[in-house]
Amino acid sequence: MTIPGVDGWLFLDKELRHLSAPKFWSDLPESEADSNNPLPAILDFKAQLDKAGVDLLLVPVPTKAAIYPDKLMAGNPVPPQVPADLVKNDRDFYKLLESRGVKVLDLTETFLDARNAESPDLYCKTDTHWAPPGIQLAAKKIAGLIQVLPWVTAQTKVETKAVDVPLEIHGDLAASLIPPQTTTEPLTSRFIGRAASAGLEPLPNSKSSPIILLGDSHNLVFHSGGDMHSVGAGLADQLSHQLGFPLDVVAVMGSGATSARRNLARRKDNLVGRRLVIWCFTAREFTQGQGWTKVPLIKEPTPATSLAK
Repeated sequence: MTIPGVDGWLFLDKELRHLSAPKFWSDLPESEADSNNPLPAILDFKAQLDKAGVDLLLVPVPTKAAIYPDKLMAGNPVPPQVPADLVKNDRDFYKLLESRGVKVLDLTETFLDARNAESPDLYCKTDTHWAPPGIQLAAKKIAGLIQVLPWVTAQTKVETKAVDVPLEIHGDLAASLIPPQTTTEPLTSRFIGRAASAGLEPLPNSKSSPIILLGDSHNLVFHSGGDMHSVGAGLADQLSHQLGFPLDVVAVMGSGATSARRNLARRKDNLVGRRLVIWCFTAREFTQGQGWTKVPLIKEPTPATSLAK
């Protein structure tokens, strides 16, 4: 599971397999039944959201190795001197999705530019997930796309405060080493909270929010506590702070592709009152996940049947 890099960096084997995978999609009709092809499932999801009057923003999280290839192996070039084909498949797929009407926020260039500016690490060295600075940068880019929309500006605002908090984590990649690495990784997280009698408390999940944050554990890390390290500092929290109102998080620890959409479908609310789904998951999901199955999301009303003869 864990590939040791340099300077204490650890990488997930699946993301390296993803970066070395061949073209992973097809737009031929016979590919519709191929659960390894993400294109039909994504387009089907977009079509269902369109029918419900809900927008979709796809936000794939770039793999750690694509942003920090120099930390994978000594001698690898430092970005931007990265082989052009390292993320070519991902970029070509995003262009195809855009041509089919799916809005995609590709964070690759944003993250490469940020790390070239000597920013704090955007990914955890010892964990599979992005670090708080990466989360905050992603939230800023997402908010920049939507915060001027009329329905966003009209939303009732909740006052929140951001406080930087020191944190030490025991990353999942470090724990999976044999023997496990027991040292912790120091980080600084940005806690987002609202005033309460006992001080600041994190914003609760809002099932009435016009925005659903859908996907995998990249939406839970630093947000849901426990194995996800802390509460109140994840993507949903940073977005809530940027936009001024809480989000509805529908995220899973496993596949952000099919499992997350199934969890959304189980609500059986036909997305009433929703305006936007932000679908955020790791880019390695395209090739290293649990498959891409179409999930019926919108339940059509049953026509009234007359019993009169």
